Amino acid sequence: MRVLYPIWCSLLPLLLLTNLAFADIPEPKVIRRQLLQALEKKTLTDSLYTVLTAEADKSPLTVAYIGAVQALKAKHAWNPYYKVKYLNDAEKTFKTAVSREPDNIEIRFMRFSIEHNVPGFLGYNKNLTADRDAMITQLNKKHYTSADPELVHTIIKFLIDSDRCTPAQVQKLRSQLAAQ
Repeated sequence: MRVLYPIWCSLLPLLLLTNLAFADIPEPKVIRRQLLQALEKKTLTDSLYTVLTAEADKSPLTVAYIGAVQALKAKHAWNPYYKVKYLNDAEKTFKTAVSREPDNIEIRFMRFSIEHNVPGFLGYNKNLTADRDAMITQLNKKHYTSADPELVHTIIKFLIDSDRCTPAQVQKLRSQLAAQ
């Protein structure tokens, strides 16, 4: 028995790493909840980044989640160089995700919400109008791709509260919100 113990202990890290490497990406609803928690927890941001980037064949939505996590890494970084680096990485990642699936309302929402919250003087707000218009178009068509009713509700409320919509758009969004 004593001989097996050291062998087992040396194999345990390898087994754990193997399980992590082949772990499935969590469902979008789980990732969304984790992203909200990661707003305040750097360790969760880092572990979420590790899990999402481990997947070999990433869907456009997974690519967008990686962009959101990169933006969160910028939030948690104390060094200004890394803050800008992570924001640049997030911008490139979102560009890839949007180009692969331009009508995905969730991808557009993530990029819009990040650009909305980054200070304007940094210049990371180039896609606000395009993303807003794309989301409103998808909402009008009721074409939500992977978005569930809870996420659609959140998107509509965020658009209204963002003060980045015209009065006519806000009125239409409020009627859609009331119809839910």
